[in-house]
Amino acid sequence: MGHDHDHTHGANKKVLLISFFIIASYMIVEAIGGYLTNSLALLADAGHMLSDAISLGIALIAFKLGEKLASMSKTFGNKRFEILAALLNGVTLILIALFIFYEAIKRFANPPEVATTGMLIVSSIGLAINILVAWIMMRGGDVEENLNMRGAYLHVISDMLGSVGAIAAALLMMFFGWGWADPLASVIVAALVLRSGYYLSKSSLHVLMEGTPQNVVMNDVIKTIQNTKGIQSIHDLHVWSITSGLNALSCHAVVDDKMSIAESEKLLRIIEHNLEHMSIQHVTIQLETSAHQHDDSILCNMKAEASDHHH
Repeated sequence: MGHDHDHTHGANKKVLLISFFIIASYMIVEAIGGYLTNSLALLADAGHMLSDAISLGIALIAFKLGEKLASMSKTFGNKRFEILAALLNGVTLILIALFIFYEAIKRFANPPEVATTGMLIVSSIGLAINILVAWIMMRGGDVEENLNMRGAYLHVISDMLGSVGAIAAALLMMFFGWGWADPLASVIVAALVLRSGYYLSKSSLHVLMEGTPQNVVMNDVIKTIQNTKGIQSIHDLHVWSITSGLNALSCHAVVDDKMSIAESEKLLRIIEHNLEHMSIQHVTIQLETSAHQHDDSILCNMKAEASDHHH
C-alpha cells in the first residue's frame, strides 16, 4: 500500500514540476500579449494561467511539505497542508473571476480597440500549451483520486476553454468587427474560473470539517464491520479524510468477553483487510465487552460538557 502511494506521489510531483514551468513561462507571454493587444480575453486567460501557475506551485509545495514525517507536535505530519493549499487555490480563483467580471462590465459599455491578429496568435499558442500540459497530467499524474492534482488539472482544462474563447473572440472581431466579443469571451472564462473555484473550495472545506470522504459509503462500512463474525455491535463510529487518498476510521466494537487477545487480533486483521477495499487506509478499533456498552447509537453522540463529568 505504502509503496504504491509513494510511487504515484513521486509521479504527481514530477508532472506538477514540468507543468508549472510550462504554464508559468507562457502566462508571462500571455499577460504581455494581452496588455500589448489590449485584449481583456487574453488578460483573463493570463489571469487564469496565473492561478494555474499558483495552484501548481502550491500543489508542489504541498507535496513537499506533506512528505515531512510525523512528529510529536504533528502526529499526522503535514498531510493536511495539501487541503489548505487546495482551499487557498479555490478562493484565489473566485477572486480572479470576480475581478474579470468587473472589468468586462466596463468594457461592454465602451469596447476599446483590440489588436486582433496578435490576440489570435497568442491565444492559439496558449491553447496548444494547455493541451500539452493536460496531456502530461493525464499520462503521468493521479487526477482521479488526489484532490491536489485534480485541482491543478481542472485549472488547466478550464484554461484550455479560456484559450478557445479568446480565439473565437479574435476571429469574431477580425471578420465581423464585433468589439463586444472580447469582453464576452472574458466573462465566459471568468464563469469557468468561478465554477472550478467554488467546487475546489467546497471539497477542501468538506475535508477540513472532517466530513465523510466522498468515496466512502457509510452504510456499507457499517454492514462490513457488523457482519464480521465475532462482532456483536459497534458504536462511536467516525470516518474522515486526513488528506486526499488517506481516509481514517475509528470506532468501538462490542465482542464476547471470553475472546482472547490473539482471537481479537485476528478479528481486527479481517476488518482492516475488508475496509481497505472500501478506501479506508487507517483503522483504529477499540474492542469492548457488552458490560461496557453505553448506548445503542452507531455514531458518536459526544456532548461538549461530557469531559467535565468524567473528572
